[in-house]
Amino acid sequence: MADAMSDELRERLKASLWFSIGKIVDEETLRLNTSATPQFIGALTEMVWAQIENVAKDLESFSRHAGRTTVTTDDVLLITRRNEALHGIIRDFIEKDRAETTKETGVGGRAGRAKTVKARGRN
Repeated sequence: MADAMSDELRERLKASLWFSIGKIVDEETLRLNTSATPQFIGALTEMVWAQIENVAKDLESFSRHAGRTTVTTDDVLLITRRNEALHGIIRDFIEKDRAETTKETGVGGRAGRAKTVKARGRN
């Protein structure tokens, strides 16, 4: 993922992630009547970024192993298999989305197939 991404885009995405994490940390510190340093928010942002990169690489590997160039919901379910709670949330979301898609397209529509997300090309 990092190879295919320009430095400018990477920095913009990290800045957006930092902002979002900062907002969440601010809300939680207010709720818990505590404080967090900017260094904490920066470190948390770096940790989340590293996790996102790892998950993206794993998803790409799963799709490649299956002979596909796209990441599907099946790949996402596979990556969550060791976290039962997350797996259940993701599975329920996918099933709900498929049910809604079935209503929109009718029987035999897209609902029977896993949704796909085009994987970024990496050599």
